[in-house]
Amino acid sequence: MLLEFIGNHWVLFGALGVILGLLTYTLIVGEKGSVDPNTATLMINQRDAAVIDVRPAADFAKGHIINAVNVPINGFKKQTGALTRFKDGPVIVNCRSGSQSQAACHLLRKAGFNEVYNLRGGILAWESANLPLTRKKR
Repeated sequence: MLLEFIGNHWVLFGALGVILGLLTYTLIVGEKGSVDPNTATLMINQRDAAVIDVRPAADFAKGHIINAVNVPINGFKKQTGALTRFKDGPVIVNCRSGSQSQAACHLLRKAGFNEVYNLRGGILAWESANLPLTRKKR
């Protein structure tokens, strides 16, 4: 009966296979190169890690991590050259929730940056950890 059911609903079982594959991939590779807010704080304080915020300028102005550089994700690929001064040290990239910054991390790695980390959970996780934000421009 099971084989008959699978034969009649092969599209659903194909989709199930794809979803399980993507979940497995995310569990194995997804967290690689990510740091939580507490680890990011240690990296900023002990290793002088640079922080790149890829949120829009309006969101950045409402509050950002101290000494963060704002490079909105819209034109990020064109502006990676302006970030070369951070190439040899650790770089932490953040956005609102951590998803857009993952794409920016990928672009930085392709551009030859040695240590690039995504802030897991983004600014939302930073705020949840009761860590400070500033509105001052650098």
